[in-house]
Amino acid sequence: MNVGPDVHRSLQPSLIEANQCAPENAEAEAQQRTGSLDIEKRWIRSRMDEVYLWRRDVPDVDAGAPEYSGPDVPRALNAYFNALRSQAFTASGKRRDAYSYMTTVRALVASTYGQEQPGFGIEWAMASSRPPRGIRVAYVQPGSEAARLGIQRGDALVSADGIPADASAEDDANALAASLFPRRIGTRHAWVLRSGTGPDRAVALASGFTRTPVPIRRVLPAADGRSVGYLLFVDHSVPAAAALSEAMKDFREKGVTDLVIDLRYNGGGLTVIASQLAYMVAGDARTAGKAFVRLQDNQPGSSESDPFERQRCIVGMEDCASDERLPTLQLERVFILTQQGTCSASEMLINGLRGIDVAVVQIGGVTCGKPYGFTPQVNCGHAYLPTRVAVSNELGFGGYGDGFTPGGSGGAGVPGCAVADDLEHPLGDVSEGQLAAALHYRAEGRCPLPVVSAATTDAAAPGAARGTKAAVLQPWRDPLRENAHLIPRR
Repeated sequence: MNVGPDVHRSLQPSLIEANQCAPENAEAEAQQRTGSLDIEKRWIRSRMDEVYLWRRDVPDVDAGAPEYSGPDVPRALNAYFNALRSQAFTASGKRRDAYSYMTTVRALVASTYGQEQPGFGIEWAMASSRPPRGIRVAYVQPGSEAARLGIQRGDALVSADGIPADASAEDDANALAASLFPRRIGTRHAWVLRSGTGPDRAVALASGFTRTPVPIRRVLPAADGRSVGYLLFVDHSVPAAAALSEAMKDFREKGVTDLVIDLRYNGGGLTVIASQLAYMVAGDARTAGKAFVRLQDNQPGSSESDPFERQRCIVGMEDCASDERLPTLQLERVFILTQQGTCSASEMLINGLRGIDVAVVQIGGVTCGKPYGFTPQVNCGHAYLPTRVAVSNELGFGGYGDGFTPGGSGGAGVPGCAVADDLEHPLGDVSEGQLAAALHYRAEGRCPLPVVSAATTDAAAPGAARGTKAAVLQPWRDPLRENAHLIPRR
């Protein structure tokens, strides 16, 4: 049942009950633990009414129900917050709000500022969520423990914590997910990996790593004598601002005239970083007076827009002592490598550039499809990120809820080529499938033949019979990495 206008009018402003925290809430500051779980839930309900994009879709939920109560405060709050999300579905059958989430302020700060996070710095690829799964390493963060142990792109998982990678029981599938996608720092795990035709080898490592937002940048000589820049960009965090600026300065000094941005493992983050990168690609003339993103909130008829960010320092998040301008390449075209993990702020980069007539050529797979923005709502040590705005570009286009499709049709179809992630070659290698396709398109103006269809995470392995009764392995990706976080304008 949806709420009506009378319910909206009966809610108090959230400010009245802010930071009156339950005594059992360990995330809250000690001096704030003078309230109750009920007060925290009332704050959530009022705040959802104030900022949630689909505020009139919020169900009528009994906040006192057992599933939203009890001594486990984070569990109760998370369950209540999730119950308030819109239950509607889109025309394509997707749940309208599969995105809003709750986390801790500690986790939000760690992700935003590039501090230590759970995991191993590994991106995994799966041919199928059911056996035979074909689980392989797609990316390893340089400098991580995994990299020091010699784990490489293309390595195949044989077992994790003693459980075969193709185990079919539900408990085993859950244990595999817990081993590969840990949610806490410090947990230790043991895997057996296989590299090519070599012998199986055992590795043991602990969860916890620091992400480098731009791990690879290089200049590639082209056959026509010009220089092509390649940039592997994996995280829209605060440290990315300096890393991207240095990369673009280097590309400019080396005479780069075409650019390939590899976003296949970039789930998003701060939208200001995407805006900075878009400006550095396009330059002053194309971005002057234009909106990088237009924002539509829950008030009909109201909208705002954010310009292309030209300053290197992030106002509101850093101590900006100077107004240093970002370097620019002033390109008319950019190649962007994508897969299903390309999400949110990364998609906003694609859409923002297309809105100012920069020719985007997309090489790879369909992106995740998340044309929304989020602003953290903080209370009692927890950060709530309800979907706050629908986003569009300078031309008013935001209809990419099913993702951008390389070589596709319609508004979300982007010129380019559908190409699978090539795990047989290192990232940045000119022989790697997606980069090779981008270079071919640059030289010939068309896709290479034959074009390899982009793989999805749930596609059956070639020649493999799917175990229809086997348990599904559900990968977990930190939602903090797969959203577009907006910085409030002051």
